[in-house]
Amino acid sequence: MTAENVYANVTLDPRANVYFDGACVSHTFFLADGTRKSAGVILPASLEFGTEAPEVMELHSGACRVKLAGSDEWVAYGAGDSFSVPASSSFAIEVTDAVSYVCHYG
Repeated sequence: MTAENVYANVTLDPRANVYFDGACVSHTFFLADGTRKSAGVILPASLEFGTEAPEVMELHSGACRVKLAGSDEWVAYGAGDSFSVPASSSFAIEVTDAVSYVCHYG
């Protein structure tokens, strides 16, 4: 585990966010300054997520392809990669190897 992957002094919401019949499970946490984030896993599946706030999805393991709303292009991502999704938008994701991620909001 590297220093940039450690979040100190957080408040964790222990209730799981379960989406798509368990294909995606995450937990929301808050930094000391009130910043909201979530950490979770997406199992192999083809899913579509909507966004309210802008999001940056930071992948820590696994492999997937992502297509942002309004695009015809699928882009491959893996551990160490990230992608941004605008507010009030959506993205399709095809996970081929379970993805662990941290989602940064705002």
